[in-house]
Amino acid sequence: MTRLRQRPAIEALTTGQGLFGVILLVLIVGAGLLAPLLATADPLAQPPGQGLLQMSATHPLGTDELSRDIYSRTLYGIRTTLAIILLAVPIAAVTGAGIGLLASASATADQITQRVFDVILAFPAIILGLTLAAVLGPGARTVAVVIIASEVPLFARLIRTQILRVRESPFVEAAEVFGAGRAWILRRHILPNAVEPLGVQLALSLSLAVFLESAMSFIGIGVQPPQPSLGSILSDSMRNYYLVWNPLFAFGPLIVVVDLVLGFLLVSQALGQARRG
Repeated sequence: MTRLRQRPAIEALTTGQGLFGVILLVLIVGAGLLAPLLATADPLAQPPGQGLLQMSATHPLGTDELSRDIYSRTLYGIRTTLAIILLAVPIAAVTGAGIGLLASASATADQITQRVFDVILAFPAIILGLTLAAVLGPGARTVAVVIIASEVPLFARLIRTQILRVRESPFVEAAEVFGAGRAWILRRHILPNAVEPLGVQLALSLSLAVFLESAMSFIGIGVQPPQPSLGSILSDSMRNYYLVWNPLFAFGPLIVVVDLVLGFLLVSQALGQARRG
């Protein structure tokens, strides 16, 4: 069954909105990976007398109040965001899947985990971020922890629901009648069908992680200066009417955040439609 569904998934990502989402992600991720080659300046350099310059051949998006090149900082900010989300979201997926698997095997464990998840999900992610930042301190590590904490319940509940649904399917009951063991049924039937929706949730969680990382850095509890971050660059652009002097100050990081979120959302929607189809 899993093999039969691989082709619709591939077709979904090579046509229509799925293809558009993949193109957006390839462009942004490629720009981040090639930042050392594409950057026009050191993102941390502060040459004297070049603060708040407007667009030019040397500074395509101008400079900030500390004379740092905004274009270069945006490229390296992509690398920062990708490093955080591509570490945190897979950890959340693996952890959540493991918890969901264990919870589905025991009624007591299921009740405990569901109540814990209710408490976690009762807090908006930003509020959770503020709370953890007060305990752990601001920084990239805190952003990763917040992403993991907010995403684990989603993956765990998804796996739990799928396992409970598949476990009651006729082909599983038939396997039990023919004497198949629980471990064999779990490996052969339940897990392949239960993990299938993970691709959709993974893409969706990556889009949420981009927004969360940018939001936390924007309000000052995420990635700390001088390390470039998309959210912190946007935050700097809001100071002292800098946008009036140079509207491109916020253009680069804003376009990148929108494209990343949109790209992951389109991929998630395409995979979801392929799965339902």
